[in-house]
Amino acid sequence: MNDDVLFKLAGYFALMSLFAIGGANSAVPEMHRVAVDVEHWMTDRQFTDIFALAQVTPGPNVIIVALIGYHVAGVSGGLVATLAMCGPTCVFAFYIGRVWERFKDAPWRVAIQAGLLPISIGLIFASAFVVAWATAQNWAAAGLIVATAALTYATRLNPLWIFAAAALTALAGIF
Repeated sequence: MNDDVLFKLAGYFALMSLFAIGGANSAVPEMHRVAVDVEHWMTDRQFTDIFALAQVTPGPNVIIVALIGYHVAGVSGGLVATLAMCGPTCVFAFYIGRVWERFKDAPWRVAIQAGLLPISIGLIFASAFVVAWATAQNWAAAGLIVATAALTYATRLNPLWIFAAAALTALAGIF
């Protein structure tokens, strides 16, 4: 195993962990940029497959990090990437959490929390856009993605039923 790859994984994911406001899904665009465009560790298709697998597995969405690391460098890559993504933020949360609780009524804390909400929503939207863009291989697939998103947004149906219908449509080759 090339130690250089493990150091790259550790460096990229440690840095991403500090900017993943809203969880690992908010860092998906950067994960995609690094894994596909910068390092060429995988293709768009492989990345979207890994993303889909991470979404259907039970538990936290941070599993995408382990799957990327595993794809790049096997079990050691998965461990390094996961520790790098979780380690810095855990340490940061431990120490900042103490200070944060001490100033729970401070106006600056309320302002920071209010400002982080739209940032988090924007980062998660960017993640959805990156995955949708990588998945839309033709106009029919793009139309199916847009229709699925619109139906999910406009109705109160459980999104799993909508996604299942979209998946069956794609599998059947109807679109």
